Amino acid sequence: MAAQEKKEEKPLRKGYTTGACATAAVQAALTSLLSGEKQETATIYLPAKVFATFTVEQCEVYEGRAVAAIKKDAGDDPDVTHGAIIYAEVILTKEPGIELDGGEGVGRATKPGLAVEVGQAAINPVPRKMILSEAEKILTDFQCQKGVKIIISVPGGEEMAKKTLNGRLGILGGISILGTRGIVMPFSTAAYKASIIQAIHVARAGGCDHVAVTTGGRSEKYAMKQLPHLKEEAFIEMGDFIGFTLKHCKRLGIKKVSMVGMMGKFSKVAQGVMMVHSKSAPVDFNFLAETARLAGASPEEVEEVKGANTASHAGEMMAAAGHQQFFDILCGSCCEHAIKEVDGGLEVDTTLYTFKGECLGKAERHG
Repeated sequence: MAAQEKKEEKPLRKGYTTGACATAAVQAALTSLLSGEKQETATIYLPAKVFATFTVEQCEVYEGRAVAAIKKDAGDDPDVTHGAIIYAEVILTKEPGIELDGGEGVGRATKPGLAVEVGQAAINPVPRKMILSEAEKILTDFQCQKGVKIIISVPGGEEMAKKTLNGRLGILGGISILGTRGIVMPFSTAAYKASIIQAIHVARAGGCDHVAVTTGGRSEKYAMKQLPHLKEEAFIEMGDFIGFTLKHCKRLGIKKVSMVGMMGKFSKVAQGVMMVHSKSAPVDFNFLAETARLAGASPEEVEEVKGANTASHAGEMMAAAGHQQFFDILCGSCCEHAIKEVDGGLEVDTTLYTFKGECLGKAERHG
């Protein structure tokens, strides 16, 4: 019997973030309003440095305002917002300036320690910047002297949010508008792990024996600023796969690893958790409270850390109280657990950053 031909694995299809969809909806609505012509597509430039064209699902123009809608396509990595309709309503105002807010189905921050301030709509910093820049560009192109109020809404968003961590984080009333690149990279564990190994091989082939491993795009940007002497191929995104990445770094002959990240994931690494996905490893606030005690925090401050909303919130408390040692202890613990994970033979340093790129702490250990 003839051997069955092995099916070739199709490459996974990329999708777009809620932030990219919201920006495209704003472009379609505002262009329709100022041109008087309903837009059928919207093309925007993404932070990932590529153009993307979206089909406009719905577009209505009224006196002084317009509404446009884009359907979210998450590609082959469908999340809870896959298929959601993202609406942008734009309203011209007499006073110049751009105001951005969330409407139905977009959550609102009610606790500190998040990427947006308490009371703000949960439209994260990168999507917020994308939307404001796009609106400003269109107003300039049409030489419009008026201002504009923009409202992003996602019907059904409150129901979608129940399948996310938003409620626990204090983002109430809906989903968050997210995305640092505009593109959703399809998440297949096997494919992602293979890409990490490939990235280490490329770094070694380029003569690198020192690499910087990061948990995402934002921390990679901070790592590049911190380590300008390293070649581009020395920067490797490991996502949640901390232990896996470290083991393959050692196996493939890397001598030094710089781990760069933020409080959320690195507070877990500091406890020895080497797979830091939010669903598989929640933040341990008792551990952070004990670290605060070791750093000289008062009993009251220790209790506050225990009741923090997020790891970032705990970090903000410690930074505000001037407990620098808290971050250095965490970074030192990350290094020690990383070396233990690979049974020594690696030099490891760890740097912790805030969302905004402020350095919180550093440590280095020789394995």
